[in-house]
Amino acid sequence: MPARVPRTHPYIPNSAPDARSSMLAAIGAQDVGEFYADIPAELRLDRPLRLPAPFTSEARLTAHLEELLSRNTAVPPGRSFLGAGCYRHHVPAVVDEIVNRSEFLTAYAGEPYEDHGRFQALWEYQSLMAELLAVDVVNVPTYDGFQAAATALRMAGRATGRPRLLLVGDIDPDRLSRIHDYVRGVHRVEPVAAEPAAVRAALAGGDVAAVYAQLTDFTGRVDPALPEYVELARAAGALSVVQVNPLSLGVLAPPASFGADLTCGELQPLGIHPSFGGGNAGFIGSADEPHLVAEYPSRLFGLTPTEVPGEYGFGDVAYERTSFALREEGKEWVGTAAALHGIAAGVYLALMGPHGMREIGETVLANTAYARQRLARVPGIELAEPEAVHFADFTLRYRDGHTAAEVSAALLARGLHGGTPAGPHEGRYCVTELHTQADLDHLADALEEIMK
Repeated sequence: MPARVPRTHPYIPNSAPDARSSMLAAIGAQDVGEFYADIPAELRLDRPLRLPAPFTSEARLTAHLEELLSRNTAVPPGRSFLGAGCYRHHVPAVVDEIVNRSEFLTAYAGEPYEDHGRFQALWEYQSLMAELLAVDVVNVPTYDGFQAAATALRMAGRATGRPRLLLVGDIDPDRLSRIHDYVRGVHRVEPVAAEPAAVRAALAGGDVAAVYAQLTDFTGRVDPALPEYVELARAAGALSVVQVNPLSLGVLAPPASFGADLTCGELQPLGIHPSFGGGNAGFIGSADEPHLVAEYPSRLFGLTPTEVPGEYGFGDVAYERTSFALREEGKEWVGTAAALHGIAAGVYLALMGPHGMREIGETVLANTAYARQRLARVPGIELAEPEAVHFADFTLRYRDGHTAAEVSAALLARGLHGGTPAGPHEGRYCVTELHTQADLDHLADALEEIMK
């Protein structure tokens, strides 16, 4: 039999054996498998994908997708109490109208040869976010808030040249996973209790690059000791990186106002619809200090005079620090952005203004306080942190043997989404400005039935 000729995929040019061998030789790799060495073996698929037979017509494919979509269970906003990082807020119609315009409708930040106002729109977004965060510089959005936290910590590590990162308090496990994955091999990550004494003790040694803390933690608790963490970090020569829910800054002081070096977070609450876990973008903000600005890997847009007197244009600031300019020598790689979500957030902030942001923040705080008080009166339920102030998220404990999974299922059977399991006998709830007192009372009534 003739020798088997390696197959070249018709749509993947580098599948050609000669091209693949040349590329592997250029980077010093023996096999493509080396690229996946960091992925645990138990997560790798050691067999071909079990794909169904292809559909032979667009009509059959459409019918199949519609059948799949019909399985989704829609719950009205007032009947959903899910949060923990992705929230249902009111999105004004004008936000969707603007971001769906053809000039903006792409994840990319834009290039000069095809910009139709996108640079200015993102500059406006940065300016509005800078005002909200009380900082001078804000980046074009990263993929999500998890990436923003990881990138901010890498920025702090490069700026200080130190190896240790202290992570304070109760952190979203998914965010924690992203941070670990992004900084491993460069930094050591150490969890620290949300107590000043614990932070002070962990800072001993002089090798801490950053103290990462949260204005509101994963449970929604507002940490009153946050300014003290910032001061302790500064005294030890470390930078402070603070995670915030931007919607809370209408009622809570922005971390930069009490000295935080880097502020990061998730843009989703600012005019972005939740979408099956998506609808995310991350932000990072800081003072206009050269040693910090130089470490931003993502694009920064600024205002600059043009050749025409009196006219101004919008474009990249310090472009030479990005991986676009440095390529493989860049400090971090930056590719596809979430720029469209930045424009959505900019439109939302422009509509809300300072008074609107304060009003919505007060509404969420008031709704959260009322929900906690009302649900704590349900027999068989207690608050996990009764003395703390919470914003949006809070945790309930179920007594008398009721499990979190059972309570969540019973609520769903009553047309309510709530009680995301936070432990065997704990559920995490969320309220926003979309919930009315009647909605919260309805949830309490349902829980009273379930807990009997």
